[in-house]
Amino acid sequence: MAEPAATASRLVLDADQIARTCARMAHQVLEANRGAEGLLVLGIPTRGVPLAERLARAMADVEGVAIPVGALDITLYRDDLRRHPTRAVGRSRLPVSVDDAVVVLVDDVLFSGRTVRAALDALGDLGRPRAVRLAVLVDRGHRELPIRADHVGKNLPTRADERVSVRLEETDGVNEVTISPGTDGGADGAGAHLSTPDDEGTR
Repeated sequence: MAEPAATASRLVLDADQIARTCARMAHQVLEANRGAEGLLVLGIPTRGVPLAERLARAMADVEGVAIPVGALDITLYRDDLRRHPTRAVGRSRLPVSVDDAVVVLVDDVLFSGRTVRAALDALGDLGRPRAVRLAVLVDRGHRELPIRADHVGKNLPTRADERVSVRLEETDGVNEVTISPGTDGGADGAGAHLSTPDDEGTR
């Protein structure tokens, strides 16, 4: 008799591990930039924004100076907009100009690369950065576009049908990264990243 398929999620990162990972990534960004000069950290909503704020705080603790941090709305630049025409348009929050800044884009999970492509398009319409870097908490592979992160918290090999969920205190009331088998129902709306439509929380 065949065993039933596993449905339980597996913990990949707990709260302490996420905190240590963010601290390590902050040091990596500072080392690559040779300090904090010119940095502008922009989170991609939803969970990229609190991650960006955490990175900025960690870098400020190291450097002793405030790091500009904001949010980059990509709604109108997504390639699934026709499938989701009622998607609410947010607003980018830019504490300083992107012109001549070293912009660090921050997201929770890197999957197909389509979200990052949209972010680059949105950023290009806001100005001309000196450089753009990408920092992600989790890289799960399965890229559909030639995009690679500069700073990765956790490389997580996955199957395309698996579900990677990032939950953060600021948005979900808990800090954890889990992986679970995919389901026909699609994303659960809680930071899950699947190979199904590139919707909010789904990559």
